[in-house]
Amino acid sequence: MAASHLSTKYIVAASGLTLTTSSLGLLTTASKSADGTYAYNSATVPFLAELLKLLISIHLLRQQLRTSPEVARMTRTWQSMALFPVPSVIYWVHNNVQFWTLKYVDPATYQILGNLKIVTTGVLFRLLLRRRLSTLQWIALALLMIGATTSQLKTSVVSEASSLFSAPIEGYLFGLLSAFLSAFAAVYTEWVMKRNNDSLYWQNIQLYSFGVLFNGLGLTMSDFMSGFRGGPWLTNLTRGYSPVTYLVVANLGLTGLLVSWIMKFADSIMKVYATSMAMLVTMVVAVAAFGLAPTLQLGLGIATAMISLVLYYLPPAALVATELGDGVPKLPK
Repeated sequence: MAASHLSTKYIVAASGLTLTTSSLGLLTTASKSADGTYAYNSATVPFLAELLKLLISIHLLRQQLRTSPEVARMTRTWQSMALFPVPSVIYWVHNNVQFWTLKYVDPATYQILGNLKIVTTGVLFRLLLRRRLSTLQWIALALLMIGATTSQLKTSVVSEASSLFSAPIEGYLFGLLSAFLSAFAAVYTEWVMKRNNDSLYWQNIQLYSFGVLFNGLGLTMSDFMSGFRGGPWLTNLTRGYSPVTYLVVANLGLTGLLVSWIMKFADSIMKVYATSMAMLVTMVVAVAAFGLAPTLQLGLGIATAMISLVLYYLPPAALVATELGDGVPKLPK
C-alpha cells in the first residue's frame, strides 16, 4: 500500500495498533505482584480478551444490521466457516514453537530471531497473496529488520554477537520456523478477511468464536494436567485480578480488533510496521519511565526504522524529487 493510498483512517488504525501493542507489555508488567509473579492465572487473559472481542463484534453486527443491512453480508456455508479455525490452530502451534525456541536460545537471541518475521511476512505476502513489492519496498523491509535488531543489541556488541552465534542449530531452526508461522498466520488471516465482501463484524464473530473455544479447551486441558488443584478454571476465572489486569484484557481485546480491521482494509505489511514501531516505542517509554540511559543502538534503530517507513510508503517519484524555486517537488529532467 503506497502513501498515495494512505488515508487518515489507515494512519489512525496503524497508530492505534502501535499504541496498544506498546502499552500491552508495560501494563502486563504492571499487573505483576510485588514479588514479580502473577497473582492470577495468566492463561485466562487471552480467553477473556477473545470473549470481549466476540461480544463487541456481535454488538457491532447487530447495529450494522439495523442501520446498514445492505452491507451486512454474511456467508454461512460450512466451507467458508471452516477457514476461520485455522489462525487459532496456527497460533497454538506458534506458541509451542516459541517455547521450544527458548529451550535452545537465550531471551536476547530469541528477541533478535523474532525480527525475522518482518522479512518472512514480505516473502509470504508475495508468494501466497501474489502481491508484488518493489525493490525499494524490499529494501525498506530489510532496513526495518536491521533497525529493530540494532535497537535490541546490548552495549557490548562483541558479547552480544558471541551470544547470538553460540546457540545450538536447533534454536535457529525453531526461530526460523517461529518467524514463518507468525508470518503465515498474518498472511492467511488477511486472505480469509479479503476473500469476499462479508461484513468485518461477521468475520470477526467467526474468528473470535474459535478463539474462545480453543482458549477454553487449553484452560480445561491445563486443569486436567494439574489434577484440578486450583479448582475448575470457570469458578476462579478472575481470581487475583487487579484493575490493571482488567486493563490488560481490554488492551488485548482492542489490539485484536485493530488487527482484524487492518487485515480487512489494509494489509499484513502495515501490521508489521505498526508492531515493530510499537517495540521501539516501548523501549523509549521504558527509558523515560525507569530512568535508563538511552543507548546509541536504540537511537540508530529508531532512525533506521523511520527511514524504512518512509521508503516503503512514500511514492518513488517523491523520493527522487528535488525542490525547485517554486517550492513544488518535481522530478529532475
